[in-house]
Amino acid sequence: MTITKKNLLYSTFIGLDVEIVNSSQRHIIGLKGKIVDETKNLIVIEKNGKEIKIPKISSTFNFILDSGETVEVEGKNITFRPHERPKKV
Repeated sequence: MTITKKNLLYSTFIGLDVEIVNSSQRHIIGLKGKIVDETKNLIVIEKNGKEIKIPKISSTFNFILDSGETVEVEGKNITFRPHERPKKV
């Protein structure tokens, strides 16, 4: 299934490219990478062979879809386990 702006919040984020556009941890703003894992509270991205754990609650993400479109999502709106998100958003 292709991920679109309409179904992004109901889909798994693993495999998507992402950029951190805002965070209480200023040093991660602008960080880009591919999402390799997701938990209730964290998004794990891979950048240059390293895994970086980003807290959802204090960050805003810009998801880059396969179509090239971008979708900005506040992390506090997605602090659910991936399999629970479709029921809660």
